[in-house]
Amino acid sequence: MSTRLPPLNALRTFEASARHRSFSRAAEELNVTPAAISHQIKGLEEFLAAKLFIRAKRTLMLTTAGQSLLPGVRKGFAAFNEAMEEFGLFDATGMLTVAVTPSFAAKWLVHRIEHFNRAHPDVDIRMTTSMNLSDYSRDGIEIGVRYGKGDYEGLVSEHLLSTEIIPVCSPRLLNGSRKLAAPTDLAGFTLLHDDSHRHEEMYPDWAMWLRAADATEVDPSHGLRFDTAGETQNAAIEGVGVALGRTTLVSDDIEAGRLVRLFDLVLPSDFAYWIVYTDSSIKRPKVKAFRDWLISEGIAYEAAH
Repeated sequence: MSTRLPPLNALRTFEASARHRSFSRAAEELNVTPAAISHQIKGLEEFLAAKLFIRAKRTLMLTTAGQSLLPGVRKGFAAFNEAMEEFGLFDATGMLTVAVTPSFAAKWLVHRIEHFNRAHPDVDIRMTTSMNLSDYSRDGIEIGVRYGKGDYEGLVSEHLLSTEIIPVCSPRLLNGSRKLAAPTDLAGFTLLHDDSHRHEEMYPDWAMWLRAADATEVDPSHGLRFDTAGETQNAAIEGVGVALGRTTLVSDDIEAGRLVRLFDLVLPSDFAYWIVYTDSSIKRPKVKAFRDWLISEGIAYEAAH
């Protein structure tokens, strides 16, 4: 224990800069200026007598020395967090980092989050949205919601919401000159495709729905493609075309009259929304409170639909 260690703030700055590949984004996370980040990194490099970063094409790249240092630093912070959890310092208040997809955040969660805020005014939600699978330990995420089959390595998964796939469009399309009374009429409209799960072989898409509707004369490949379900749904709201929507995401827009459901055919889906967290994070009262709130909201939603 006599080994002289570098300042903890410098190591924290190094880890954030390495994770973001950017001093400015690390500064935003740590609520300091980019100059302060540069100063901390310079001091750490002087302490270690090694250069940790190089700049390349508007991004930061770790040097060989930086790559060697990073795993140990992350392991050290993980150990600090575990020690604090065991000591009971993570109480029911403070910041709670929640990871969700952009579509789920915009179309389901943000409309309901005020219920949690009123019940837990001392917990501040930091919502991070991404289509990529986050590393909970690396990115400091305490709990999240994922859309898939619930098999996430290293994480506990609890079922939140089931979903089905239905065609939806703006009510304006029904009032236009083109008829939209039967599935075969879709040949005269733009199909809107959600490509967020295009690599999943059995994920419901237009080809499956049209085949089930016996509308084989409609070309399932034409139309507009989007990277997220939310973008696809918003295009439908704007009257661009007809989308296949997840019932969980489109229900609020249907109830508000922004979308209408077409036809009676429903495609079942093996995909669902799952609450995910680590074994250790659920020990924190604020994480458990958010998990319990999500479960109660999910039960209320499915009872109403």
